[in-house]
Amino acid sequence: MKRRGFMGQIAGSAVLGAAGVAAGQENQEAGALVTTPAVVMAPRPDGVEVVWAVSRLSRGRVEWKGDDGSTGTAAADRFGFVPQGDEILRVRLEGLAPGAGYQVRAITEAADGKSRHEGPWKKFRTLDPAGSATNFVIWNDTHQNEETIRKLHQLTPGGDFLLWNGDTCNDWHQEDWLVPTLLNPAGQDVSEGRPMLLVWGNHDVRGKWAYRVPEMVATPAGRPFYAFRSGPVAVICLHTGEDKPDDHPSFGGRVAFEGLRREQAAWMKEVIARPEFRDAPYRVVFCHIPLRWTKERKLETADYGNGNYDAFSRASRDAWHDVLVAWKTQVVISGHTHQPAWIPATDDFPYAQLVGGGPQPERATWIEGKAGATSLELVMKRLDGEIAERIEFKPLG
Repeated sequence: MKRRGFMGQIAGSAVLGAAGVAAGQENQEAGALVTTPAVVMAPRPDGVEVVWAVSRLSRGRVEWKGDDGSTGTAAADRFGFVPQGDEILRVRLEGLAPGAGYQVRAITEAADGKSRHEGPWKKFRTLDPAGSATNFVIWNDTHQNEETIRKLHQLTPGGDFLLWNGDTCNDWHQEDWLVPTLLNPAGQDVSEGRPMLLVWGNHDVRGKWAYRVPEMVATPAGRPFYAFRSGPVAVICLHTGEDKPDDHPSFGGRVAFEGLRREQAAWMKEVIARPEFRDAPYRVVFCHIPLRWTKERKLETADYGNGNYDAFSRASRDAWHDVLVAWKTQVVISGHTHQPAWIPATDDFPYAQLVGGGPQPERATWIEGKAGATSLELVMKRLDGEIAERIEFKPLG
């Protein structure tokens, strides 16, 4: 497998990423108070979270209006402060109606009172667990490749959510890569018309500044694993951790994913017992590293000291397999390998595996999911419009 072929092109994408960083620095030097779009993240039946970047100490709030004429303002955090910060502002919006249309805008005021910014109104819909249909879109493995991101943004339609299925970056060795990569990738407002959800990939946890990613990225319940229902589709999002053991010297003692996998296994047992998950017509799992692969080498032959890595996460599969089978999971959707793949279900592994492509335009793919009363259809497309895979699942009885 030649997944690492993308490394030869990292220099080019790094230049593009550096250009984005430089643009952000120019905004700050020019006195711009707000340096990224207000990103609508972590959609829920009762709201979303809005995250944006600023150049200096500021206060923020979010104004909203519903299609039904309702209006409101979210202007306090959980500790009684007005949302504030010198780099990131975050506002959690709650109390909205499920399956309803809304618009939000972010209002920012510099702490010194010398500058104020009103952002544009952005549309979204709250998730509807009781809805008869849903549509959603999926990206993976963009790795700061700005050409690919711009094309993905251009091609990808709106939806109930955009799930960015890991590896937004190459690594986090520079702190100033975080904001432009996560909140304004390739200068695009990626959550316009499609609230964003992030699943952590192994590259998203690399580098000395990786611990700061949770400051920039909101999830529905504040953890890197979560579950939700959108129409007839029940979704579980999992964190597969790294593609080598926790004690690998390249991680420098910074990671502890063995315990996180066990925690997710126990959590999943509780989730799948909830009626909205237990009785869902369609059951989908997202995780960055696949749980199955086309060529699975034996564990004892994984020579991590000589540059090898896990093409699939055996440790995650061992921890989660029984729960996935008990839930009657239909498909696991992943990235990581930079090779599109479709692996049907078998007797031993009754959940299918769908894997998206890689960061270069010639490898990149995006997936559109549409679910209704009669089927869940997943269509994987390349950037030239070619259909790489079209898969259909019938509702579970």
